Amino acid sequence: MSVDADTVRRVAKLARIAVTEAEVKDLAGELNDILTWVEQLGEVDVEGVEPMTSVTPMRLKRRQDVVTGGGDASRPLANAPETQEGFFVVPKIVE
Repeated sequence: MSVDADTVRRVAKLARIAVTEAEVKDLAGELNDILTWVEQLGEVDVEGVEPMTSVTPMRLKRRQDVVTGGGDASRPLANAPETQEGFFVVPKIVE
C-alpha cells in the first residue's frame, strides 16, 4: 500500500491536524515507512506463541468477594444538598 499526498491531506483533515503543503511530502514518506514495517510484521512466524498482555507476566490482584457496609444509604445522602425519599435530588436537564 502506498500513501500519496491526497491521502495525507485527507488523514490530516480527519485527525484535525494542520499540515502545510511543505509537510505533505515528508509525511507521505513517513507513513509509507510505517506501513512497510507493519507489512513486515505479517511475515513473522508466530505459530505456537502465546498472546501477551504485557512484557512481564502479571496477574491482577484479587480480593475476597465479601459483603461490606455499602448498604447504608444515609451516609452518602448526608452530603447531598437536597434529598427526597432516600434519593439525591438533581435538576432536570432533559425535557
